[in-house]
Amino acid sequence: MNTAVIKLLPQHIQMIRSHAESTYPNECCGIILGYLENQIKTVVEIIPTKNAWSAESANFAPHTERNETSRYAIAPQDMLQIQKSARDKSLNIIGIYHSHPDHPAIPSECDRQYAWPAYSYIIVSVQNGQAGELLSWSLDDQHQFQRETIDTINLAT
Repeated sequence: MNTAVIKLLPQHIQMIRSHAESTYPNECCGIILGYLENQIKTVVEIIPTKNAWSAESANFAPHTERNETSRYAIAPQDMLQIQKSARDKSLNIIGIYHSHPDHPAIPSECDRQYAWPAYSYIIVSVQNGQAGELLSWSLDDQHQFQRETIDTINLAT
């Protein structure tokens, strides 16, 4: 049983949802920074990135027949730059988010094939331009996605 938990602030969820709506009908993508402690990932920062699928699709063969409406890629130079910036802040990349335009927030086979074991993968479904269900996933030891519990943190004011 997967007991993984990812904690986010309400504004993190809103950023992901807004980014997904703004790029519809294309997939959006971005990087999740935070830290991991006792199987709990705590999100500190959400960094929207450009969907670089058109430029990077050759690195993902045989899935090159698709485009930004059904695939996403984060440019390697963006990943490296954000990783260095995260390290300077004593944070780690703990996940990736992306949208599924007019599809459920369930990982595709392509999502699974290219997923990294330690990351959370937040997917938001966008139906007709409106962000809907938002789910988080992580890989198990058999490289299969399992749902993660999303815990929304409400800071006391």
